Amino acid sequence: MKKPKWLWFIALLVVSVLSASAQEPSSKPDEKSKAAPVQKAESSAKKVESAVKAATDDPNYSIGAQDELNIDVWKEPEISRTVPVRPDGMISLPLLNDIQAAGLTPMQLGSQITEKLKKFMAEPQVTVTVTRINSKRIFIMGEVNRAGAYPLLPNMTVLQALSSAGGFTRFANLKKIYILHMENGKQIRLPFNYKEVVKGRLPEQNIILKGNDTIVVP
Repeated sequence: MKKPKWLWFIALLVVSVLSASAQEPSSKPDEKSKAAPVQKAESSAKKVESAVKAATDDPNYSIGAQDELNIDVWKEPEISRTVPVRPDGMISLPLLNDIQAAGLTPMQLGSQITEKLKKFMAEPQVTVTVTRINSKRIFIMGEVNRAGAYPLLPNMTVLQALSSAGGFTRFANLKKIYILHMENGKQIRLPFNYKEVVKGRLPEQNIILKGNDTIVVP
């Protein structure tokens, strides 16, 4: 007895589908090969994000209130952290509670933390980095595009400070700029002729600024 033609057609169709499935490459290896570079890129990105950028490399920088510090204790992530210096000059860390930070250099503070941690662990290695300077500021007022308070960077000059203010307005009198500067407890007024200084003249007017100096652009 002959089988109906439609049964032969169905059998042929099933064999074709099974053959195509056997020849089709598995997608799993491709997915893994694609996932590996992505995971590697994400890992690299995390490393970049976790890198600590120092606000100052000056080893003699004196930490002040409102500064932000990164305390890194090697192989101790539970203790390592970024902390602000409180208005009273103290910082808070696990195990150690309050520690005086203001008035110390980063290295001095690191040494103090190291000594205190020796009570809890063997040979602690501590690195202190100033990540943001908020304790020392200068002020720029008058005919500039961005008047306001600015962090005082180590050895910052008047010319460098003015470059942070986004340029001058068209009404600015660049020959009559002055700095209000505290000296021996008294405020003095120091002239600054921008046009002459940028030409390399009057270099003595391009002084190194101190905390709370005010630059006025009339």
